[in-house]
Amino acid sequence: MSIISVNNLTYYYDGCDEAVYENASITLDTTWKTGLIGRNGRGKTTLLKLLTGEFENGGAVNTKAEFLYFPFDVEDKNMSGSELIGIICPEVQEWEVIRELSYMGTDCDILYRPFSTLSGGEQTRLLLCLLFLRDNAFLLIDEPTNCLDLDAREAIGDYLKAKSGFILVSHDRDLLDKCTDHILSLNRSDTEIINGNYSVWKENFDRKEANEFMRDKKLKSEIGHLKAAAERSKKWADTAEGRKIGIDPTKTEKSLDRRAVEGAKAKAMMKRMKAVESRRQTAIDEKSELLKNREYIDTLKIPSIKAKSATVLSVQNLVPYYCDNGDSNAICEPVSFTLSDGERLCLSGKNGCGKSTILKIIAGADISYSGSIAKAPGLKISVLPQDTNGLCGTLDEFSVRLGVDAELVRAILAKLGFSRRELIGRTENLSAGQKKKVLIAGSLATPANLYIWDEPLNFVDIISRIQLERLLGANTPTMLLAEHDRYFCENTGTKRLYITKG
Repeated sequence: MSIISVNNLTYYYDGCDEAVYENASITLDTTWKTGLIGRNGRGKTTLLKLLTGEFENGGAVNTKAEFLYFPFDVEDKNMSGSELIGIICPEVQEWEVIRELSYMGTDCDILYRPFSTLSGGEQTRLLLCLLFLRDNAFLLIDEPTNCLDLDAREAIGDYLKAKSGFILVSHDRDLLDKCTDHILSLNRSDTEIINGNYSVWKENFDRKEANEFMRDKKLKSEIGHLKAAAERSKKWADTAEGRKIGIDPTKTEKSLDRRAVEGAKAKAMMKRMKAVESRRQTAIDEKSELLKNREYIDTLKIPSIKAKSATVLSVQNLVPYYCDNGDSNAICEPVSFTLSDGERLCLSGKNGCGKSTILKIIAGADISYSGSIAKAPGLKISVLPQDTNGLCGTLDEFSVRLGVDAELVRAILAKLGFSRRELIGRTENLSAGQKKKVLIAGSLATPANLYIWDEPLNFVDIISRIQLERLLGANTPTMLLAEHDRYFCENTGTKRLYITKG
């Protein structure tokens, strides 16, 4: 056992005045299975690269462990897995790698194929095995399950559960529950370490959110009462001052006495008013301090439109095809389902089974298929694609291309954790998670009868996932989506359909 001690960590992004980390200090045990969570843009990947020394920082990192970053950069993609052994862990025998692969239910034949020919899940499994076999290694694992199907996620989760000594950046709540024993949470203004997995963190988060909501409500009420009292005091003081001015002290002795009394009352009321105002400011300061580190889970709204028919979509025996050397081949087994107004159907299945292709066909893409698709009259569809590579320009330009209200898009993104800098910057400069949120905001800002979302949660942070779950639960839009996040599907889906490869 050894300690990872991070002291006075300070880091700024280029061209940004606001620090990502400012004099941050963190202490971790190298035997811990630490899950690293936080809003997109909060600096999770940055922290990993600060630990490896890829980014320079103004603090000190002290440990005897060797940090290894995943995903490992394989420069020559034509190399086989067995050749990678000599690069990543030369002290290891091939049989040891085969043993590790077996723990993940992976055939050893991937060792003898070019790395470029391996699927995303196979590449992930191979690299994790090689990195964990390296002597004195402490792995910094950055989102290993993105774009992977449920079976691959299960295999990786089971493998990591049997390991120790790593930091895992992930938004996959199922994975964090399965294989972590500590959670390092990057909050708005500090860091927090929880002894337990995601569920323990979430329980603490919910409790704090409820307590802070009640305190927030109490402070708002107190501020309102104090403001009203201050207004009353000011009004009375102004009236008293007016009376003082309207009295001629030369007329009678009685009027002099009255003026003195009024003056004393006014003085006392002004003193009281200042005291009330001071208390009000204290309450405001308290509230500001309370909210400084609070993670907002603001309510999102969706401008969905009721369909003209109870049955929004009917698909019968749909089989998409791809062409190979002039021959048409079925991608999956025939797919049939109906989607009624307010239902949310989650498509699942192994990578490559045709989920995305089916969504594209229903959205209107020119792809060969057999079977029938019946849509409700006048059906308006909002599509959220899986790929974010086409994003470019400002949010205003993005909104114009999509035909939606730019202010609504910005309002949604602000609730999803966008900073002011991100709201006014160019979309191509955003992180992968923030780019995905732009697509989500664009879809949510589009009035529609049917929302088609293709893996909407890739790279999206946990807080935003919770917001989206609450949104879909409260608004009950009609939705067809492909998603591998088990929590999300269980919390939002009303129906599930497993797609089998052809």
